[in-house]
Amino acid sequence: MTELKFWNTLTRVKEEFTPIDPKNVRMYVCGPTVYDFAHIGNARPVIVFDVLFRLLRNVYGEDHVTYVRNITDVDDKINARALRDYPDLPLNEAIAKVTEKTAERFHKDAAALGCLPPTHEPRATAHIDGMVKMIQRLIDKGNAYVTSGREGREVLFSVSSMPDYGKLSNRKLEDQQAGARIAVEDHKRNPADFVLWKESAADEPGWDGSFTEAGETVTIHGRPGWHIECSVMSEHHLGETFDIHGGGLDLIFPHHENEIAQSCCAHGNDRMANLWMHNGFLQVEGKKMSKSEGNFVTIAELLETEKFGGRKWPGEVLRLAMLMTHYREPIDFSVKRLEEASTIVHQLHALGSVPLEPSSPTTEFLEILADDLNTPKAIQNLYSRLTSIRNQGPEFHQSLRADGQLLGTMLLNMDEWEEKIQTLRGIESSLVAEHVNKRLAFIAAKNWAEADRIRDELLAQGIQLKDGKDPETGERVTTWEVKR
Repeated sequence: MTELKFWNTLTRVKEEFTPIDPKNVRMYVCGPTVYDFAHIGNARPVIVFDVLFRLLRNVYGEDHVTYVRNITDVDDKINARALRDYPDLPLNEAIAKVTEKTAERFHKDAAALGCLPPTHEPRATAHIDGMVKMIQRLIDKGNAYVTSGREGREVLFSVSSMPDYGKLSNRKLEDQQAGARIAVEDHKRNPADFVLWKESAADEPGWDGSFTEAGETVTIHGRPGWHIECSVMSEHHLGETFDIHGGGLDLIFPHHENEIAQSCCAHGNDRMANLWMHNGFLQVEGKKMSKSEGNFVTIAELLETEKFGGRKWPGEVLRLAMLMTHYREPIDFSVKRLEEASTIVHQLHALGSVPLEPSSPTTEFLEILADDLNTPKAIQNLYSRLTSIRNQGPEFHQSLRADGQLLGTMLLNMDEWEEKIQTLRGIESSLVAEHVNKRLAFIAAKNWAEADRIRDELLAQGIQLKDGKDPETGERVTTWEVKR
């Protein structure tokens, strides 16, 4: 069996992966909060952990891996979006419309990026009872307390009740300073104490949660805090302790740190998950992505509009562009990167013109991915093998295709890919024609440098120009096709 080694955020070393039960390898990844369409930064963990899911299925067997990715469908941001978008509807109906629309779009985006559906995709609102029960367990153990704040009654987690709090993020409790992310309020025993349950106003969604502390029971019509949701959903599907917990680097603190605190204290364990994996940050064209910078872009916009780089991008290209950088490293998402990925994707899919039989990934390729998901090296391996493909037989083609599919690319045969590109080409015909006409004008003016620039830019996007002469007039004509 292939030996897997991954960097563990918890231990800060790359270590050999040994599942608790090889017949049921269990992984949990924090999913979207469905108040808006997912942006390109949200796409990174979806793609990264899909590669890990594929790798685990290959090593342990498809039926022996359980992948849980949740949907957060109760959140103050959802409430605000519902009030903004559907002001004439009752709040609960408005919330249902927002979450239904955004969750449906997320699934469409994930499928376009070549991602397999997770084994389970629980919604927070389906686990409210479990959250109330875990909160009561924390109260019983002295890890949580009922209090009243400015916005009503709350149940808070007492961070000082957990000696190891801060281990994942490497933060000592006594060194933590009150700041923007920690509200310093009189009703808290410690500034870092965080919400498990909070009271809802009359116009906010809520559930009745009954909590007993020191023999006194109080019922709070409210809603759960963000962190308790993942602790309960992961336990429900994966057990008290499981193999892998993943997410973005920005979730280490406070979200994942607080998940650990809740789960370990509730269950009396020293670990919630054995391996913690986090993908790095993403910026766009060298800047932090933000609406104020004008570089905020959703996955849907990349797939279906010409907002980024003046063209639409196939999901296969977006996926490869993400995987060209190691998952733990920061990534600069740019038009140039997409153009590079586009060229590689076109060449890889050209293999589909050769009839292929099912094949297993090569040992060499497996070992590359098994070393902390080294996707840049895996892509380099595929690309370098393409140069000698004409001199190889069907078995070589089959192994290359199998390796590509393990990475989540080369999932289409050539006919399917060509049909997709033809559709894309039809949408962009006017844009390409415009560039071709500009180039012809530069040629007429003998401005060869600008003419060559346009040709090279189109080539980088997978569009091959062909110059010729009109058989009747003898004038120069230029045609184009999508480069295979």
